[in-house]
Amino acid sequence: MPASDRARRLAARSPDPGTLARWGLGAMLLAAGVHKLLDPGAWAVYVTDWLAPWLVVSPVAFMLANGVLEVWFAALLLADRYTAFAALVAAVSLLATIGYLAVVWATTGRFGDVLARDIGLAGLALAVLVDALRRE
Repeated sequence: MPASDRARRLAARSPDPGTLARWGLGAMLLAAGVHKLLDPGAWAVYVTDWLAPWLVVSPVAFMLANGVLEVWFAALLLADRYTAFAALVAAVSLLATIGYLAVVWATTGRFGDVLARDIGLAGLALAVLVDALRRE
């Protein structure tokens, strides 16, 4: 059997692309949230000196709070509950992060790698949002 036929048969038995995107976004949020809870200091390095005064809590506390929220929204996505809302929150958060990282990258040259990654993740979150809204 040609490889293209095997690939088509596998694709026919696979979950739909929207489900795969939702699982991927949920897994990413779960991994990031758990890591923020276990090692918030590793994430606090992304808070620049000019941003820190705008936070109402320390950068570490900010990351801990984000970790809890990310685990919660990951659970919603993985359980396929309130999916549009969870994807919207993820998309808005990622788009705000992209804006922040773009400013930091343009002014300091830092975090360009994270900026590039988050652009793709924002696209994933928007795809999950659109898929969820179409299913409603």
